[in-house]
Amino acid sequence: MEIGAAGRAGPSRRGLLAWTALAGAGALAGCARRSPAGSSPTSGSSGGAAGSASPTLQIASPSNPVTWPVAADNMPIADGLLPEKNATLRVYNYADYLDPAALKSFEAKYKKYGVKVQLSTFNDSNEALAKVRSGEVPFDVYLPSYDILGKLVLGGLLRPLNHTYLPNIDQVWPQFRNPFYDGQWQYSVPYMVYTTGIAWRTDRVKEDIGARANPYDVFWDTAYGGKMAVLDDYREAMSMVMLRQGQTDLNTGDDAALAKVKQDLLALASTTHPKVTITQYTDLPEGKLSIAQAWSGDAINMPSYLPSGKSASILRYWFPADGRGVVNSDLMVVMRGGKNPVLAHLFLDHMLDPEVAAGNFSATGYQPPQLSIDPKKIVADGTVPANLASAVVRPEAFDTGYRTLELPPEVDARWQAIWTQFKAGA
Repeated sequence: MEIGAAGRAGPSRRGLLAWTALAGAGALAGCARRSPAGSSPTSGSSGGAAGSASPTLQIASPSNPVTWPVAADNMPIADGLLPEKNATLRVYNYADYLDPAALKSFEAKYKKYGVKVQLSTFNDSNEALAKVRSGEVPFDVYLPSYDILGKLVLGGLLRPLNHTYLPNIDQVWPQFRNPFYDGQWQYSVPYMVYTTGIAWRTDRVKEDIGARANPYDVFWDTAYGGKMAVLDDYREAMSMVMLRQGQTDLNTGDDAALAKVKQDLLALASTTHPKVTITQYTDLPEGKLSIAQAWSGDAINMPSYLPSGKSASILRYWFPADGRGVVNSDLMVVMRGGKNPVLAHLFLDHMLDPEVAAGNFSATGYQPPQLSIDPKKIVADGTVPANLASAVVRPEAFDTGYRTLELPPEVDARWQAIWTQFKAGA
């Protein structure tokens, strides 16, 4: 397997999550009217007792797992249904985040049913949430980040899954078969996992950034001023500041902690003037940057963008060796308003197939949490260069790493206000 180029353009792949885009009072009130009493979300891995008659958004976390309700008027599809005939399956995903060959192989697999796949893309979550909520396009499958799942469920936008159509769930890491954000995986299956770290070129940076006592300090180092970038993602960039400070609660609403983040962010803007972008995956290998905050999947894809004659050996990616960095994941869900629920389930299972998942990894650089993808083997066989081995995500990272969770609206507003001030001065 050879990692190819499937770059990302435009705003952040996770973007600024606008609470009011989906989980405002209107959306939740509408959900409450549609759902019967006793169907509110329950906390705890075992489900727990039903909450109030009016569902409220729970903040799911490893210490507060949530099992979302299944409403009486939105039950899973029946067992044993045939695929819809002569249908067009509508898939909604981040731009350049899915192997085109996976779509073609799905069409070939169900050719006798006359199936076609239509892929629509978005560049950030604001755009995606607005469109799925509008209902103007009846998408069948949507690929969101896990930290908006609650808004989607309580907004009445998702169809609960019938697990009998999804046998390939057995191919994924065990922690994704009962995840904290979706107990009993009632509404989602995993898509990709990734870490957030630091990438650099050794022909431009003579030190080993990872050998620093605090590698995050490099972003405030004037020696690299004008030659670096941070991710244009408020949760990622602000979390990096917190980790530098020794703050590991990356979902804090504490005023003092946020004031300290603001102080250091503004100092960053005035000291080293970093570029704020999500095009690190091209800018760094092309020589426009020397150092960048980066996602692991983009780091793995960087060799594809090196100029002719430049060896991939000049690239590096640092993620804490003890796993205590930012780790996150994206999902696949079936939309309630889609016209083809059977095909939607079958498509999810298709993407969980080990061979399809491996091809998707090869095309995008982002890693599915598949048991068949051995982190040691893909480095040993050259799928991922040895100098980028730290960009390979291991299951244990989700035991030790820090998650950026959904924020309560008032906390999210304060985070975004700080981010706006930083970007104005960067």
